[in-house]
Amino acid sequence: MAVTDDEKQEVRPIGGLIRKRRKALGMTLQALADSASVSVGYLSQVERDNAVPTLGTLAQIAGGLDVELEYFVASPRPADAITRAVERPTFSLAGSSIRYESLSNEYPGSELSSYLLTIPPGYASEIVSHAGDEFVYVLSGEIEHMLEGETFRLGPGDSFHFNGAKEHALANRGDDAAQVLWAGTLDVMHSRERRKIPRLVPANNNA
Repeated sequence: MAVTDDEKQEVRPIGGLIRKRRKALGMTLQALADSASVSVGYLSQVERDNAVPTLGTLAQIAGGLDVELEYFVASPRPADAITRAVERPTFSLAGSSIRYESLSNEYPGSELSSYLLTIPPGYASEIVSHAGDEFVYVLSGEIEHMLEGETFRLGPGDSFHFNGAKEHALANRGDDAAQVLWAGTLDVMHSRERRKIPRLVPANNNA
């Protein structure tokens, strides 16, 4: 049976989930901020859904809470390696205007994560840096991608492959939504790595 857009898209109120998990662990805001390498002010904004973290930063917070990223964004998935278009999990983080569609399944030993992003006009991400490769391919529209202070404008057919350890950010300054294929090997996307890698270090946590 086909899944409608309304049925397969979910909005994730992540602030409340973070607060609930933090309190269940008996952690203060400061303790979680230190563990996740984010500022306490920024974390407070996220918990109140006044700031929306990128998936990388959300994975960073998940690591501080000792849960997998899927604790916040998981949807039921088929057990096999194929994701049919009508079954593709689609979600948005509460307060964020980006729509995410999960393209890849995770299995033991997997390192690659991939998403289809629909980025609305006016969106601008935080500046972050973290371990792992990232690859961006523009399907439609235009985006601006900042890497270590230099800004690159990308249009349909353009791609961008970079080291996530370098400071980077993403924005859509145009009048139309952009659709982007994102793939990466960010260690924080995989819980098995959380205790073996350095914590992520966001370059700018302004809400």
